[in-house]
Amino acid sequence: MIKVEHLTKRFAATTAVDDISFDVQPNEVIGFLGPNGAGKSTTLKILTGFYSATSGKVEVDGNDVFRRPEAVKRSIGYLPESVPLYPEMRVHEYLGYRAALKRVPRSDRKKAVDLSIERCHLGEVRKRIIGQLSKGYRQRVGLADALVGNPRILILDEPTIGLDPNQIRQIRELIKELGQERTIILSSHILPEVEAVCSRVLIINEGKIVGQGRPEELRAGIVAGSASVTVEVRDPEGTARAVLEKVAGVRSVQDPEDRGDGLIRFAVTADTDIGVRERIFDAAVASGFKLLGLSSKTLSLEDVFVEITTGDDCEEVDGSREDEEEAQ
Repeated sequence: MIKVEHLTKRFAATTAVDDISFDVQPNEVIGFLGPNGAGKSTTLKILTGFYSATSGKVEVDGNDVFRRPEAVKRSIGYLPESVPLYPEMRVHEYLGYRAALKRVPRSDRKKAVDLSIERCHLGEVRKRIIGQLSKGYRQRVGLADALVGNPRILILDEPTIGLDPNQIRQIRELIKELGQERTIILSSHILPEVEAVCSRVLIINEGKIVGQGRPEELRAGIVAGSASVTVEVRDPEGTARAVLEKVAGVRSVQDPEDRGDGLIRFAVTADTDIGVRERIFDAAVASGFKLLGLSSKTLSLEDVFVEITTGDDCEEVDGSREDEEEAQ
């Protein structure tokens, strides 16, 4: 459905996208992730025909993006991060206007507009002036615009930005539903959202694809290098750390965290040998300190993202965004 081969895009001396290649299959929902300035928005704008490429090849629905851009645009519904709307128009008027621009036959326009309004839960504001709507509703108008014309491919750049939790849940369910009949590329900084709706993830950093696969495959790749084990003990003699450091398979033991009332917590980095927890238990029994808790950390997509793009064990990912060109 989408095929990208050796795509490169330069802005003067800056390389925004650096020789990337990937495929997206029909009816696949892909998460496209990366830090600010990584090349995400630039790549999406090339796929949709807004930007040319410095080199490389891109095919969308069997059409070359650079040779047949109009055919490509007819196949794509695009929701940019900053939704361009006409604030003086009413919702249904704007969507009808957009349907006409997309060459939806006149006889089908009302049905197309009604369907996009229904799917994006805009019925109660269909006759409201867009400029008077909340940011969340304007975002949904942008998504309804992407659906007008019934495109086979949807490219969504931060589709839930500005929405409240209930609206996010509605849009998430809509994306899942649309993914059964369309190909979707979803760019978002809300990583639990990506994990909930996407069958596969692409991670771009500094213009290069640095990770791709199903979320569980990416987690497995990180875990293959090391495992994180949390150990809680009662250690009046202060010997636990030295004991843990000697356990086979343990790479490092971080400084202890005093939880109060004599309870000490250690973060242990170990090899992926699942027997390491059993060896920690045996060491605690043999050494005489009380082991009160022993658990392995389950990596989230956020953990994978941080590890791949920075190599750091960060607690959270900054959810702010800047336009690619401004960041560069």
